[in-house]
Amino acid sequence: MTTMPMKPAVYRTEVEIEALVRRFEQATLPPAEFNHHAHMTVALWYLARHPYAEAVDRMRAAITHFAARHHQSQLYNETITLFWMKLLRHVLDQAEPDAPLRDTIYAILTKWGSMGYVFQHYSKDVAFSPEAKARWVEPDLLPMGFP
Repeated sequence: MTTMPMKPAVYRTEVEIEALVRRFEQATLPPAEFNHHAHMTVALWYLARHPYAEAVDRMRAAITHFAARHHQSQLYNETITLFWMKLLRHVLDQAEPDAPLRDTIYAILTKWGSMGYVFQHYSKDVAFSPEAKARWVEPDLLPMGFP
């Protein structure tokens, strides 16, 4: 499967990224603006500023709050959320440590910004199963290769 990420949004400053995060956390961001790249940007913001477990807790709570506020209870999927948090933590650990966060986020979104990566590791039946929505499920197609 070829994954062709769409061109990511360009955040010119960390203030713009922080504004996205706050609007998401407050659920004032319109659902149409909470696309995959916005979702990843928020995750990267949390991962860059908090220990992994805290970043995961924040992401889980924020998505759940956002979904409830916008009557989109189907939005949260524990397995897909943890897949991205694990992958993004791994990728962020490989990034240039002194690069501005906005540049790092753009580079990561450019390379990894496609949902196709999930489906290299999970069949759609497993990824969207009730079990995967409720708790972490190991990949059924290809192991992640890192914790």
